[in-house]
Amino acid sequence: MDYKNIIDKLGLEAHPEGGYFKEVYRSMGKIDSANLPEGMEGKRNYATSIYFLLTSDTFSAFHRIKQDETWHFYIGSPVRLFTISPKGEFQQYIIGSDIWNGAFLQFTVPAGYWFAAELVEKESFALVGCTVAPGFDFRDFELAEREKLASEFPQHKELIKRLTRAI
Repeated sequence: MDYKNIIDKLGLEAHPEGGYFKEVYRSMGKIDSANLPEGMEGKRNYATSIYFLLTSDTFSAFHRIKQDETWHFYIGSPVRLFTISPKGEFQQYIIGSDIWNGAFLQFTVPAGYWFAAELVEKESFALVGCTVAPGFDFRDFELAEREKLASEFPQHKELIKRLTRAI
């Protein structure tokens, strides 16, 4: 299957962190700012979800958001997801269909964690979904600055260098 056909069929667009996406759900209901987690301003929808496609030519650069984000595997290559907690704790997860060998069909990245992703299989693609609650808003999105993140977590410098873009 050609990933370009998926991009066309689903109407995906380039995402600032890498890959391609399309928002497919945004709840009608909203949460007032007084009831949102600390650091979030304005109102947020209860939840949002997107299709997200990675290819061999792309990766999801290190970024963080102020909400939990659940990744759901659909088709293609397994995805290697890397997380760095606010305390610098590193974890790596495989999101894919091989649950008998430890892959997760879905996985939730906690709010405030830095995370990045890449394909396990080269010359492939992966189509996943991402659900965010409270709903995603670009005001809550921070794309990592390579040197700043590497100086904060020097023990992960090589991975950070590989999975960030020069800004």
